[in-house]
Amino acid sequence: MIPYGRQSISEDDVAAVVAALRSDFLTQGPAVPGFEAAVADYCGAPHAIAVNSATSALHIGCLALGLGPGDWLWTSPNTFVASANCARYCGADVDFVDVDPVTYNMCPQRLAAKLEAAERAGRLPKVVVPVAFSGRACDMKAIATLARRYGFAVLDDASHAIGAEYDGSRSTCNAYADLTVFSFHPVKIITTAEGGIVLTHNPMLAERLRLFRSHGITRDVGQMKGASEGGWYYQQVDLGYNYRLTDLQAALGISQMRRLDQFIARRRQLVARYSQLLTDPRLTLPQADDAISHSAWHLYVVKVPALERRRIYDALRAAGIGVNVHYIPVHLQPYYRARGFEPGDFPEAERYYAGALSLPMFATLTDAQQDQVAAALTAALAS
Repeated sequence: MIPYGRQSISEDDVAAVVAALRSDFLTQGPAVPGFEAAVADYCGAPHAIAVNSATSALHIGCLALGLGPGDWLWTSPNTFVASANCARYCGADVDFVDVDPVTYNMCPQRLAAKLEAAERAGRLPKVVVPVAFSGRACDMKAIATLARRYGFAVLDDASHAIGAEYDGSRSTCNAYADLTVFSFHPVKIITTAEGGIVLTHNPMLAERLRLFRSHGITRDVGQMKGASEGGWYYQQVDLGYNYRLTDLQAALGISQMRRLDQFIARRRQLVARYSQLLTDPRLTLPQADDAISHSAWHLYVVKVPALERRRIYDALRAAGIGVNVHYIPVHLQPYYRARGFEPGDFPEAERYYAGALSLPMFATLTDAQQDQVAAALTAALAS
């Protein structure tokens, strides 16, 4: 089976983890700040806070932005459920903004119209979570302009997008977002086995993120209530969580970061080859990179005729091609249906989902394997 995505683990990666295992620190040691520094330096961001998953990163990001009961978070329906669930963890309510029919990302025109209506109704969001679906940034310039006008914070769920570029930067928090989140799950661009990170330019947000990551506990006298009682002393100054990344995971992440540009280059080669191999007119290929946005190409999603998607999916799986579908619109999940959402609420996301098919896309996919994928898809369409 050729999977839709998979990690690439080198001997250097294995050696890095073994070295961490043999060190004095399995957790709360020097590897975590080392990994944070590597990601921050690569992205040009002054603050990076590593955690045990991107879901945790989204959660503490919402907490740091002050999201709570009575507030609203808006996100894309075309995403994994974590982009919405982070609001529910904070007791806030969730709504969605339909997607652009070409990029499959949050549509800024629909966002603007929804904000106008929400302002009249007195229900503006406190946080908006655009999602860099498949590795392509949303129209962050337009979203940032709306954020300034309507006063919401922007938490960019760039879980798919480490290594992507938008407007010449590798992190949207440099100019267009308050926080940017990356994921390091094994199918992502690089991996720490499980893991995530939050980037920010705001030192106060960074301080709160570090507190929420580790029980709300601090040893910083400047954050304490009253004087320290000695070198052993700490205080819990807020309600936090145990969302720490281990040194084993961070060591793997440091090693993987050294190959990030190599991974991105190979993914872009594969995208170029897919565009040459897939010529059936019934296929809709993903939007190509442009002058402002260079995708990380975490996913390569084609659209097939909706009525044939199940048959094509089954045929490819039977042929040993591990295609997948990303994503079932979040508002159609039973949990969110129970909160009042219905089919038809976000028609572009539903239309996209009906024909979406994720083809294998990972750095170690060979040309021969890619040829096999293309041939199987072409045969399935013709049958």
